[in-house]
Amino acid sequence: MSTETEPLRVGVIGAGRVGAVLASVLESHPGFRVVAAAGESDASRARAAALLPGVPLAKPSVVARACDVLLLTVPDDMLANVATVLTDAGAIRPGQCVVHTSGRHGLAVLDRVTEAGARALAIHPAMTFTGTSVDLTRLDGCVFGVTAEATERELAERLVQAWGGRPMWIPEEKRTLYHASLAHGANHLVTLVAQAVELLSAAGAESSGLSAADTLRPLLTAALDNALHEGDAALTGPIVRGDVNTVRDHLAEIAANAPPTLPSYVAMARATLDRVVTDGRVLPIRAAAIRRVLDDALVPRGSTSPLT
Repeated sequence: MSTETEPLRVGVIGAGRVGAVLASVLESHPGFRVVAAAGESDASRARAAALLPGVPLAKPSVVARACDVLLLTVPDDMLANVATVLTDAGAIRPGQCVVHTSGRHGLAVLDRVTEAGARALAIHPAMTFTGTSVDLTRLDGCVFGVTAEATERELAERLVQAWGGRPMWIPEEKRTLYHASLAHGANHLVTLVAQAVELLSAAGAESSGLSAADTLRPLLTAALDNALHEGDAALTGPIVRGDVNTVRDHLAEIAANAPPTLPSYVAMARATLDRVVTDGRVLPIRAAAIRRVLDDALVPRGSTSPLT
């Protein structure tokens, strides 16, 4: 490691959307200096050139040997293998800090590097990335899901603070659940919004000169803000009101105009119904009628069994 008066030398393996941005922010911080990066694809190399100008590109083992803090920003399923290959090549040394940014994994995936005497950290930014300079300011105030041994918390906090974020301490055994919550909330939200845009476009929204996105943006922004502040109390719409016929009409139009969206509409409607029945806003008899309509929507014509 560098001395306390010298910046820590940083290397990044995986100059993708996350790695290049995180390294770029550290490069602008006086406590860190990015000395090398590794990226195999043309996109990664272009990203490194844009966000890490002047930082040499090298083989992963060369990057690992050159740094005090090694960022492993590779896909989840590659992480254990990368850690093993680097360790077996002698590129990991005692006292070196190895940080991965996977949301799913905790420290166990880095067992090989800790066996070599390195310090392991799992630090995941709860943020979506474009891999461009747009992301640099988005990290300000971002929460980072951190898993670390008690002896390594100070270094973890130093890194998170350099990124402008706030640490959320995640126990090793809760790491996958933590990541599932983010993926369900953010990744599936993108699918949901894309389907809503397609439905609104099919309804002729753009004939008025407004895009579907323009129409949805204020509605979705308000719904998201209300949900984050009020939880289930923010739910509105035909399910909450118990409007069976409205739900039936929705299903018929979606089946006719956007069949691939039908299963997700039904799944979300069922989940919404369960929540409002639990809190007493929809009576069980009305809920049963809505459930029958939802079940019938997934039964192919001429069949008595629902689609699976």
